Amino acid sequence: MFKVQELREIIKLVDSSSLDEFTYEVDGAKLKLKKNKGVVTEVIAPQAPAVVQQAQAQAAPQPKEEPKAEAKVEPKKEEEKASAPAAKSSNLDDPTLVKITSPMVGTFYRAPSPDSPPYVQVGDKVEPDTVVCIVEAMKLFNEIEAEIKGEIVEILAENEQLVEFGQPLFLVKPAE
Repeated sequence: MFKVQELREIIKLVDSSSLDEFTYEVDGAKLKLKKNKGVVTEVIAPQAPAVVQQAQAQAAPQPKEEPKAEAKVEPKKEEEKASAPAAKSSNLDDPTLVKITSPMVGTFYRAPSPDSPPYVQVGDKVEPDTVVCIVEAMKLFNEIEAEIKGEIVEILAENEQLVEFGQPLFLVKPAE
């Protein structure tokens, strides 16, 4: 079974190389990456985890998002209005809060699918293994875990926003 960090490193290496196709198999798990002819990612494992199945299920609808961008403008504005005050009253400089940052460049998603509720809301309690969002890079959906026990104080990124490596996504008040 591949760990998320291993997948990230492999994707970065393949992306920066001149390879067009890469296949890697270890302990019965197989990873196949292709580039320059449309990105296709397959992970085959004897005990397929929910994370990989979910990512593959979501990979198909994503190419359709660009044409729908104009149709989604109004709902996004409502979300922006709801989160705009939070962005203006940002607590980024508060030393008592811990930042959950993006481990990679990609697209930030608050929910596993457009019709699902967000992973977390402001005020939710999180554990170190709680999934707080997804960052999609090269059609691979990476679940981001809180890695800290505490309470979500602020959500700093907009849904479907492009995020940078190291960009703060959430502020968490650590549990005492």
